[in-house]
Amino acid sequence: MTPKSAAKQGLQLWQDKLEDSALRLGLVGNICLAFLFFPVTRGSSVLPLFGLTSESSVKYHIWLGHIVLTLFSAHGLCYIIFWATTNDISKMLEWEKTDISNVAGEISLLAGLILWATTYPGIRRKFFELFLYAHHLYIIFVVFFVLHVGISYTSMMLPGFYLFLVDRFLRFLQSRQSVRLVSARVLSCETFELNFAKNPSLSYNPTSIMFINVPGISKLQWHPFTITSNSNLEPEKLSVVIKGDGSWSNKLHKMLSSPSSADNLEVAVEGPYGPASTDFLRHDTLVMVSGGSGITPFISIIRELIFASSALKCKTPKIILISAFKTAADLAMLDLILPISGTEQDMSNLQIQIEAYVTREKQPATEQHFKKSSQAIWLKPKPTNSPISPILGPDSWLWLGAIVASSFMIFLIIIGLITSHFIYPSDHNTNKVFSWSIRSTVNMLFICIAIAATSSLAVLWNKKQNANQANQILNMELSTPQESPCSLSYNPDRELESLPVQSLVQATNIYYGERPNLKKIILNCEGSSIGVLVSGPKALRNDVANICASGLLENLHFESISFSW
Repeated sequence: MTPKSAAKQGLQLWQDKLEDSALRLGLVGNICLAFLFFPVTRGSSVLPLFGLTSESSVKYHIWLGHIVLTLFSAHGLCYIIFWATTNDISKMLEWEKTDISNVAGEISLLAGLILWATTYPGIRRKFFELFLYAHHLYIIFVVFFVLHVGISYTSMMLPGFYLFLVDRFLRFLQSRQSVRLVSARVLSCETFELNFAKNPSLSYNPTSIMFINVPGISKLQWHPFTITSNSNLEPEKLSVVIKGDGSWSNKLHKMLSSPSSADNLEVAVEGPYGPASTDFLRHDTLVMVSGGSGITPFISIIRELIFASSALKCKTPKIILISAFKTAADLAMLDLILPISGTEQDMSNLQIQIEAYVTREKQPATEQHFKKSSQAIWLKPKPTNSPISPILGPDSWLWLGAIVASSFMIFLIIIGLITSHFIYPSDHNTNKVFSWSIRSTVNMLFICIAIAATSSLAVLWNKKQNANQANQILNMELSTPQESPCSLSYNPDRELESLPVQSLVQATNIYYGERPNLKKIILNCEGSSIGVLVSGPKALRNDVANICASGLLENLHFESISFSW
């Protein structure tokens, strides 16, 4: 690039460099866009290949999103400056028939900028619904991006977006079915556990999450919650724990704790999503550090170890659970360690030590720390409500591969027929006759049709298989209320005398008005392999990470569990 070459185009050298920079920024942005949708493809088989979960990879989506929109914003700004300095600003209004459409690019960028603005942490925290709804602008962003550059130039980002479309449509199909919410356990600390009927073929690992929608509160809001049940210990039940610290969760808590609570609550779900595998048995000691509601992923781990020690007779690691709560009322969350099921679990082979800290109160509010203050509410699901089942059956990865392969083949066949019979006769591969916009629209349309058709057939097939099992799970195998069957709630104090509860009470130490000395507790642990898990506020996670990274003990294996949906 020289002054002479720039002059041939009637440009100054800096203007020529500006135009070239604008083009390169767009090309690099397109490369980043190719990876943008992989991290948010929740049901994809790609993420587990890299040892990632959908939750842990969200941060990569955030980073890529910032990079993409920064590059595209600079790309658009450079072109606007270039057109303004060359007295060609009218190009902003051009929509070429067989070339780049500037108007489509501007619409795409505008949608992206609005979406980007709502991701600012202050806006996201205070106006989460605005953030949530604004994210649907990705549809406008992608559609007009394709119309801007044409279908040929979008091939680079097609694989990631194609997998995302398949996953998104499968989640849409799953969310159309109301599930069987059988019971709820409401605690005094504005925390509650929802218990759903589950198909025994649905298997998931500890620390998995599930998205929940309650149409009675909002038909558009979906919220992720940790699954506390264990698919081995409780094959016909799936439980999640929700802390009432937001408008949506507070409304749900009010609905459940109200004396006039409805017999049936319509709920839809997406998931579960979780790690491909977990191996907690490799450790001699498992230290779990939680703050507040951060205890919820550890409940599923403890239940997994209860199953391993009782049913599989495996040697399990010694469990040290360190939980910090603000008030004594929050201690009720420890009640959730054991499932609501009346089947007693054998905990005789499980070594567990619970260190609970109440940081904002200096003395106990009641004499009995473990007095049950929860209320069990038994609902009456409709016959049309179905147990939670795997959307693609037990062999979901095979079905997913079949959907991706068959839908893409159908798309290629249809586009091949359209090209040979309609586009080629008039265009002859010159790309200068047939409209780029029409070609892009046709391609997008048949991609969607192919995905919708193959996914629907796969789901309908598996739905038939699941229906046979669903008929056998009309009622979950939960303990029968002691009161009249027509009563919606009962007093679960009778469970206090059970051996598992006694074991937990004896294994628990409660400290008031102080915080745990994490360094002392962790470094005093014994064992050749000590797993250290932490879940809670960022400051707590950093403190534990620093202790493990200090090098004072070489046998510490650190893992942080954070939820950044």
